Amino acid sequence: MSALFPTYARSDLAFARGEGAFLYTASGDRYLDFGSGVAVTALGHAHPHLVDALTSQARKLWHVSNLHRIPEQERLAERLCAASFADRVFFANSGAEAVECSIKAARRYHFKNGAPERYRLVTFEGAFHGRTLATIAAGGQAKHLEGFGPKVDGFDQVGVFDIEAVEAAIGEETAGILIEPILGEGGMREVSWRFLQDLRALADEKGILLLFDEVQTGMGRTGRLFAHEWAGMTPDIMAVAKGLGGGFPVGACLTTEVVGEAMTAGSHGSTFGGNPLAMAVGNAVLDVMLADGFLDRVAQMGLRLKQRLAALKDEHPDIIEEVRGQGLMLGLKCKVPNQKLLEALRAEKMLTVQAGDNVVRLLPPLIIGEAEIELAAAKLEAACAALAKVSAPA
Repeated sequence: MSALFPTYARSDLAFARGEGAFLYTASGDRYLDFGSGVAVTALGHAHPHLVDALTSQARKLWHVSNLHRIPEQERLAERLCAASFADRVFFANSGAEAVECSIKAARRYHFKNGAPERYRLVTFEGAFHGRTLATIAAGGQAKHLEGFGPKVDGFDQVGVFDIEAVEAAIGEETAGILIEPILGEGGMREVSWRFLQDLRALADEKGILLLFDEVQTGMGRTGRLFAHEWAGMTPDIMAVAKGLGGGFPVGACLTTEVVGEAMTAGSHGSTFGGNPLAMAVGNAVLDVMLADGFLDRVAQMGLRLKQRLAALKDEHPDIIEEVRGQGLMLGLKCKVPNQKLLEALRAEKMLTVQAGDNVVRLLPPLIIGEAEIELAAAKLEAACAALAKVSAPA
C-alpha cells in the first residue's frame, strides 16, 4: 500500500525520462505527450535552454527568502510587465497561490480606497481556480467543496455568459469579476471575446476590478502570450502559472500599478515564491516564448491540429461531438464516456487529459511540429476506430 494520500486516480504508468513531446518508461516504451502535465511542460521535456538555466543556477544559489533582493526575480517581473498590461508582479509557487493572491489583491485594493465592504467576486459556474479553500469556493463545484466545511464567503456565481446576468449579480459589496478566458477544467468552454470586452466595460462602469485566471490559457497556450490579447482588452489583475515554469513550480499574480501599490509590506508573502531556481527557469521560458516567430508558430500549429481534429469528428461522429478551444489548448467533446477515449488513446501510447462536460483535453507542448501533429492524428484515428468497433452492434 502506498504511503501517499489516495487523492489521485493515477494510471499505472511511470516515466523515467522525457524528450520534447515524448515520455519514456523505464522499459523504453515511448508515449506521445499531449497532456504536458496538464499544460505545464509548455516547451516540452528536457528543453536544453531550460536545463542549462536550471543547472547553472543550481550550482550558484537555490534559496535566500524574500527578506533580500533577488535580481532574477526583479528581471522576470520587469519582462512580464513589459510583455503585458501589468505594472507589478507577485511570485508564488502554483496557480492556486496566484489566484489566491489575485483575490486578496482585489479586496485589498478596495480596502485601501475606502471601500472595505467591497470583498465579493462574481464568478462562473463550471470554473476551476485551484484547490485552496478560497479557490474552491470561487470555482463553486460541489465535488471540490464536499467535506471541507462551510464554503468560504465572498463569491457569487453566474451560470451563463450573459452580461445582464453578471450585472444583476453585482452589488454594493462586489469587488470584481473573476473569469478564465477558456474554461479548461470546465470542459474547454470558450468565452467569446465580445463577452470579455463587455465585462471590461461593465467593470469600469461599476468601479470594480476585472480579474483573469490565465493559469492554463496563459504563456502562449492559445497562440498569444496571454489569451485575453485576442479580445483586444486587458484585466486589472491576472493569475498565471503552469507554462511559466515549463515544469518547475512557478506562479505569478500580475496587476496594474493602482492595484499593486495597495499590497503594502506585510500584506502578503511567500517563503519559496520567486526563489532563484524558479526565476532562472521562468526567465529561460520567456527567452524562448518571446523569440521572434515563436507564438505565430504556436497559432499555426494550433490551427493545423484543430483542422485534423475537425476531420476526425467528421469521420467518427458517434465518438466525437464537438471540437473546442484555441491554439494548442483544444478539447474533444465526446459522445462516449471521455474516460473510454482517454484509455483508448493510452493504449495507442498517447497521453491526454480529462475535463468536465465529458471532454478530453489536448494540451501538447508548444514546440510540436507537423510530424507530431500527424502522429497524434494517426493515434486519435486508431483510438476512435477501436471504440467504434467495440460499440458497433453485433
